[in-house]
Amino acid sequence: MVVNAYIIDAVRRMVRMRMSFDERLGSHFKRVEQELQAAKSAAVKPAGLTVPQYAALFVLDEQPGISAAELARRCAVTPQTMTTILRNLEAGGLIERTPHPLHKHVIETRPTHAGRKALDQADKRATGVERRLAAAFSEEEAETLRSLLARVSETLTTDPILKG
Repeated sequence: MVVNAYIIDAVRRMVRMRMSFDERLGSHFKRVEQELQAAKSAAVKPAGLTVPQYAALFVLDEQPGISAAELARRCAVTPQTMTTILRNLEAGGLIERTPHPLHKHVIETRPTHAGRKALDQADKRATGVERRLAAAFSEEEAETLRSLLARVSETLTTDPILKG
């Protein structure tokens, strides 16, 4: 009787074709993403920034005047989330938003002096996180990891389930 129950249980598992938590690559990606987020959050907090605010300032410093929609895309957040981020940065005096000189309906966003100062402070610590992470790998391993992550991205962004 015990053998039959064991066989029935094994057959049920095979029929369901379930993957264990540890077999699921997504669970590992999620854990690492959360750990990176926590490290970056701790890094930028002394500058008075959140990670999304830091990311927005970083992009704005590289591309002053970029549209909010493009900024949202570059920071991988929704336009609604970016609106909140920009509102908070503006309230903190870290960015200024002004109408475009030729296109009055376009708002240009730029870091203020205080915004650049906060960005510099946060970036020193965030860069430290990135350097410590990179130092855990040889150059060849890091390139392999980047290549594998690019393959993961390609697989996920072309998944047929997204078309349905």
